[in-house]
Amino acid sequence: MNRILLGAFGALVLATLGLFWMQGRAQVEQAAPPPDPEVVEVEDPDALPTADVADMEGPAPPEASELTREQRRFFRYDRNRDLKITRNEMLSTRTDAFRRLDVDGNNLLTFEEWAVTTSNRFEEMDGNDDNELTQAEFATSAPAPRRSSRPRCNC
Repeated sequence: MNRILLGAFGALVLATLGLFWMQGRAQVEQAAPPPDPEVVEVEDPDALPTADVADMEGPAPPEASELTREQRRFFRYDRNRDLKITRNEMLSTRTDAFRRLDVDGNNLLTFEEWAVTTSNRFEEMDGNDDNELTQAEFATSAPAPRRSSRPRCNC
């Protein structure tokens, strides 16, 4: 009962705040001066605007750095980007591996089967037993590169 009353009170407070916010924006717009009626003659309506960028000054945009394959693989697990993978982060992102983890072969994967295999794998990777994986520890779990048995076509 208390949760319902607290939820209704919270909704009422949010609605009131929203109403005051909208009224505040409306008052600013009403007090704004009207735009000057300038007549701009357009020579070619399909022409794009141009600008001289030679005189512009300002910071350069940051360079985008390409992540390595191992860094992309690491950040798929490191959800909060603290450069450490906790046990919970590892367990929460391993849902794709369910299909390969059916230990008893009954085509049903229980959570226990999955959690035991994932926990064992985490313990193998965690070299210093601190229940966190650094990037170096995580790199030990990298899968071997796949080699194609078929030769490439030199067409």
